[in-house]
Amino acid sequence: MKDLKIFVNLTRLNRPIGYLLLFWPCSWGLAYAYSLNKNTETFLLYIVLFFLGAVLMRSAGCIVNDIVDRKLDKKVKRTQGRPLAASLISVERAFIYVIVLCGLAFCILIQFNFLTIFLGLASMTLAFSYPFMKRITYWPQLFLGLTFNWGIIMAWASITDFLNIEIFLVYLAAIFWTLGYDTIYGAQDIIDDEIIGVKSTSIKFKSMLKKFVFLCYTMSFFTFLVFFYFNMNSIFSLFPLLGFFATLFYQIYIFDKRKPETCMQAFKVNNFSGFYLFLTFLTFSL
Repeated sequence: MKDLKIFVNLTRLNRPIGYLLLFWPCSWGLAYAYSLNKNTETFLLYIVLFFLGAVLMRSAGCIVNDIVDRKLDKKVKRTQGRPLAASLISVERAFIYVIVLCGLAFCILIQFNFLTIFLGLASMTLAFSYPFMKRITYWPQLFLGLTFNWGIIMAWASITDFLNIEIFLVYLAAIFWTLGYDTIYGAQDIIDDEIIGVKSTSIKFKSMLKKFVFLCYTMSFFTFLVFFYFNMNSIFSLFPLLGFFATLFYQIYIFDKRKPETCMQAFKVNNFSGFYLFLTFLTFSL
């Protein structure tokens, strides 16, 4: 039971917001592809497969992140209780977990077409280099956006077996979304991160944090607006996007970098934002 608790804490399975934020972009790609290929059985199967893949890869990513950051995590109040930082598990055993989780994820990946398999394998470079970004750039949140939203392209390709400019437009919008919400998330650790010397957009723009997040979310909203206007064949497709933007604006309204609990509260709203946009994509795909 103790080992199970350590595994759950190590993989953050007790905090579903992480793998859900990885899954929702996948669901957007699937729903958009469904508008062209009305194969309901395949769509539902792939929703399940991408969800399981998101859980597995997010879990593996958390472990890799904790292995890389174990010495830094000891110096940050919010993370010093993590299993590797607290020496509750060895690095060697943590690596074994990573291998098993990636192996299971690979078993899911090979259920798709060759293009999707290629894209999935290509994403590994992004996924496992991300933990090092905050040591070399103030833009690790941008790199996370590139990594976390790759599933949009994979999901689209899994059904259509081709790529087009439109799916990359959705990908771009999602990158801005992630850049905004991870900046909010990083605001919890500004003081500790400055002390230990790691970088983030939260630190870079700390004097104008809400303005920067607003800019990111506005860019995301208008990119989605352009996509929906030209691809959903209806002016009415633009109105649901106002609801999506409202969830983003609400986050900006409630978070305060001086109160870490409000940053986490605002960050978690993005689970609803992602789900809402999935329903929007799905509605105009039916």
